[in-house]
Amino acid sequence: MVNYFLDTNVFLRYLTNDIPEQAQALENLLRNAEEGECKLHTSVLSIAEIVWTLESYYEQEREQIRDLILGILSTQGLVVEQSQLIEQAVQLYVHKGIDFIDAYNGLWMQEKGIKSALTFDTKPSR
Repeated sequence: MVNYFLDTNVFLRYLTNDIPEQAQALENLLRNAEEGECKLHTSVLSIAEIVWTLESYYEQEREQIRDLILGILSTQGLVVEQSQLIEQAVQLYVHKGIDFIDAYNGLWMQEKGIKSALTFDTKPSR
C-alpha cells in the first residue's frame, strides 16, 4: 500500500475549492484512501497551519474552522497524528476563545504532566 503525506495546501485547496482541479484531485485521492488503495497522513503542524490560514487569510469563523478540522479528523483512510488532542484543542479554540496552538500546547502539557509554562506572550496590564 502506498502512503502519502498531505501538506497544508492540499487541504486548503479542497476546503476552499479555490482551485477546483486541485480540489477534485484530492477528492479522488480521498476516495482511493477510503477504498483502501492508499493511506494518507498529516501532522499536527499541518492542522495548525490550516487553522491559522483559514482564520487569518480566508477570515472564516471559528465554528466553521472547527467543523472543517473535525471533518478532516474523521476522514477514512487519513491518519492525523495527535488527533484526540487536536479535537479537544479545536473545541477550546471555539468555546473558550483560545488560540488553537495555545489550546493544543496546554492540552499537550497536561498529557505530559507539565504544570507550568514560561512565555513572554502576555497582554499588558492597563
